[in-house]
Amino acid sequence: MFRLGAHVSVGGGIHRAVEREEETGGNCGQIFVGSPRGWKVNQPDMEEAKRFRELVEEKDIKPWIVHSTYLINLATPKEELGRKSVETMQAEINVTSKLGIPYYTFHPGAHTSAGVEEGIENIASRLSELDIPDNIRVLLENTSGKGTTLGKTFSELSDMIELSDHGYDKLGVCLDTCHMYSAGYDFSSQAKLDMVLDEIEDTVGNENLRFLHLNDSKYGYASEKDAHEHIGLGKIGDEAFRLFINHGELRKKPMVLETPVDDRGFAWNIRKVKELRS
Repeated sequence: MFRLGAHVSVGGGIHRAVEREEETGGNCGQIFVGSPRGWKVNQPDMEEAKRFRELVEEKDIKPWIVHSTYLINLATPKEELGRKSVETMQAEINVTSKLGIPYYTFHPGAHTSAGVEEGIENIASRLSELDIPDNIRVLLENTSGKGTTLGKTFSELSDMIELSDHGYDKLGVCLDTCHMYSAGYDFSSQAKLDMVLDEIEDTVGNENLRFLHLNDSKYGYASEKDAHEHIGLGKIGDEAFRLFINHGELRKKPMVLETPVDDRGFAWNIRKVKELRS
């Protein structure tokens, strides 16, 4: 089954996310479990968590993924920020487990003045501090690479995972199309997409791509700018997405939209992606 959804709000209760996903036409989804620009983590009670899990099964809208707050920075040389990042991630992962959600994703962070090697070592060390339940896979999201942000290349992501104590047993990758394109990965033709997937296979391994974020880009190739656009209306375009979502290595993986929230909305983008699916 083609699993396609969108990032939806949990306003009014986490169970409302399932209802909102159904309204968009999606059959999998993504949520925050706190403010994306704050440190507070919402703590649903057992009844609310149970209602969410039951609706997920009843509606067959799954799998879900939790996205971390944007404040997380495991690469930082600042001990206080690193400690707070780990504590917040642990709290979010615990809620993810409570909700029966199998995936949690985060942006690795920026090394600021520390340098790439130390930044990657910081990420691996702090990942090792996490207590990851057996029912959760923590996914590192690739980045556009702006400034000192790490995770621009698949080899960097591979180093972060392999240097951690968890390795691929509990870690994996969430692949974002806007970030990938902005970082300098071209997938506008079958041959170019195959080359990207060959690089992924040689580093993190295609089997460790657990979730996909579908986003077009407002800015051009290798811009290093993280600015999402509606599917087909940005610089990536229809044909690249057609190739991406239908590729044999990718078509069975769950896909979630993080496109702009405006007059078009997620329902428009879901219909667009379904039109491109063959």
